Amino acid sequence: MMDTIPNWEIPPAHLSLGEHEVHVWRVSVDASAADLASLQAVLSAEEVARAQRFVFERDRTCSIVAHAILRILCGRYLQTSPSLLRFSLNEYGKPALASPGLSLQFNLSHSANLILYAFVWQRQLGVDVEYMRSNIDYDDLARYCFSPFEQETLNGLSQDEKHQAFYNCWTRKEAYIKARGMGLSLPLDLFDVSLLPGEAAALLQSREDPNEVQRWSMRRLAPGAGYAGALAVEGTDWELRCWQWQR
Repeated sequence: MMDTIPNWEIPPAHLSLGEHEVHVWRVSVDASAADLASLQAVLSAEEVARAQRFVFERDRTCSIVAHAILRILCGRYLQTSPSLLRFSLNEYGKPALASPGLSLQFNLSHSANLILYAFVWQRQLGVDVEYMRSNIDYDDLARYCFSPFEQETLNGLSQDEKHQAFYNCWTRKEAYIKARGMGLSLPLDLFDVSLLPGEAAALLQSREDPNEVQRWSMRRLAPGAGYAGALAVEGTDWELRCWQWQR
């Protein structure tokens, strides 16, 4: 199956999340002082304090933007005030809504200048974005993070092909373990994903449980020049829409 990549669209004023839709939002971390002030106003006192503990201004900005826009988007889908939302973490650190709207599932990922958010009703999902640095040893990292099948596939590629293939693999594996909500307690060599450039994103095999392959579906995302992204969603009966956040 060939790869298909959705376009990033400007959302309509009255946007709703359909029962069989997955929405992914792309957000730039850059924000003016006025933007930051208005975004910080929707955060809880705990979230503001957490942001202020960062030493570097760039990290403080990212924390404010990421958590405020998460609240705004959740509030938009649930038709409630962002300040009323409460969040919790599972035992592995995956965030979820505690109240209201427990049926709304979300996930987010940040790298360099971009944040991706993914939303769906009543099914698990995970999203990942990575800035594709070129000054890394792909083969060395793959020995620690990829399955034997994935390492063998990567080794058979040219150096130029390896760049995209490495990040295809990395983001798909990250999206899957985030969807599972187990963090790195799920060994990365326990499952295989597709990684060849141009090949559709997919979970190919699970040595934990073969039924996992039918349970999950994946899509490659194109967050922007120099970035790789992936989405893993429970089930196959869903349609993807990608939205560009507007200040």
